[in-house]
Order: sequence, then structure tokens, then C-alpha cells
Amino acid sequence: QLQLVESGGGLAQPGGSLRLSCAASGSPWVYYAIGWFRQAPGKEREAVSCISTSGGTTIYADSVKGRFTISRDNAKNTVSLQMNSLKPEDTAVYYCAARRISYVSNRCASRDMDYWGKGTLVTVSS
Repeated sequence: QLQLVESGGGLAQPGGSLRLSCAASGSPWVYYAIGWFRQAPGKEREAVSCISTSGGTTIYADSVKGRFTISRDNAKNTVSLQMNSLKPEDTAVYYCAARRISYVSNRCASRDMDYWGKGTLVTVSS
């Protein structure tokens, strides 16, 4: 069983930055690919970014490419999402999720994930 806890959400101005972190406990971290997903009010949950178990493969939604960067530190059991050039449309609850996987996948989809954190709210507003 894996427990995930997100942190780092808050209020940012358009054009600003935030860094989200996801900390894990309860199971060897290196067996899990990690993803960040978000859900805005009245909208469906969508994939933001995923990273493979080693960190060597990353996937980004088109809407965040060039602005967001996902990374992981397997020694510390953490995954981060650096969000730059934030836009009001980035406002959402951001969730960290984990998928136990033994190969590198080219898909980042919520239906594949096995464990979820409770989310952290990101609000982008002036």
C-alpha cells in the first residue's frame, strides 16, 4: 500500500510560479511511475504530466509543455512539479498518483493509476 501526500499549492499571479511536491510512504517508491493530474471546477480530471520509475521518461499535456517540469528523487521518495508561467486556466486541484509498473509506458492516464493523494489546490489569479 502506498500513501501519497501533495504539498505546495496556493495562490499565484498569472505569469508566476509554484512548485508542487508529492511525498510517498508505505512501499518501495522505485516500482511506481508517478503522475500529476488536475481537476478544475465543473471539469473532468485531466492528466498534466507523468514520469517513469527511473525518471528517464516524462510525458506532458500539450497545455503545459514548456511551462511545467516534472522530476523525481527516488532517494527521498518525492516527485515535484515545477510550474512556471502560470495561467488562470491552470487553476485546479492537483493530484499526485502512482502506478506500479515494470516497463516504461508512453501513456499518462488517470485510469491506469493505482494510488492517489488527496490533492492540493492551485489558484492562479490577479
